[in-house]
Amino acid sequence: MAIWDFVKDAGKSVFGKAEAATPKPAAAAPAAAPAAAQPAAQDDTQRKVAALKAELRALNLDGDDVHLRLRGDTVVVESKGADRETLEKLILAVGNIEGIAKVEADLPADAPQPVFHTVKKGETLSAIAKEHLGNSNKYAAIFEANRPMLSDPDKIYPGQVLRIPAAD
Repeated sequence: MAIWDFVKDAGKSVFGKAEAATPKPAAAAPAAAPAAAQPAAQDDTQRKVAALKAELRALNLDGDDVHLRLRGDTVVVESKGADRETLEKLILAVGNIEGIAKVEADLPADAPQPVFHTVKKGETLSAIAKEHLGNSNKYAAIFEANRPMLSDPDKIYPGQVLRIPAAD
């Protein structure tokens, strides 16, 4: 399985406030607290996975064979039926969520590794296209390669990871 790094503190917020997700401590004896903490952590993990799946559904990337597992700030993406482009979009869709630092996924071993670019402050799609594709006018190719995660070529942000298509 390959692992991709993302900026944990950048991205779309889908998990909600930490205070709202954390159960309030009960007025129980201190010995009972560790036993109660494990189900609460499992509930929080299930809530976060449900939020990630809802985001994939909103992006129309939620095929029946897409399975997500959350381990801390790492998401494991599994999909047997997704083509390479869809799998790369799945990686980006969950990786560009605030609170996610890493994404693990299996890509076909015989295929070249995808080219991803982390947006820096002040960058534009045109500048990224010039750097990776040799022509700033090819910004539309990067925009299309990142649909439906991008809705506007002018709305990218520092820390966002973008898919770079193969140069023509």
